Amino acid sequence: MWKKSSFMFTSKEHSKKGIMATILGVISLTSLVYIIYKSYANSGEIPLQYGAVAFLTMIFAFVGIVLGVLSKSERDKFYFFSYLGIVLNVLVLAALSVILYAGAYS
Repeated sequence: MWKKSSFMFTSKEHSKKGIMATILGVISLTSLVYIIYKSYANSGEIPLQYGAVAFLTMIFAFVGIVLGVLSKSERDKFYFFSYLGIVLNVLVLAALSVILYAGAYS
């Protein structure tokens, strides 16, 4: 039996906006995890700069979602990084929402 070659030639490529959305999501998620870890390690005593970093991660997450949605609307592209960027950035926004909710009602 001949083994069928499974090569598929295509002109599709990954969207640059989708890759940027994923990068912003990774940066936001790592920054948020670092802030949460340092806050836990210091028993909740954190400097104001961590709040500024959380605000920047929120801005990065919004920009990442917009870039992910824009890259999803492009034709003849692979959408893996688009979906991954959207998921990561929504995860960051959800975590920030939970933190803000817990801080407001605790």
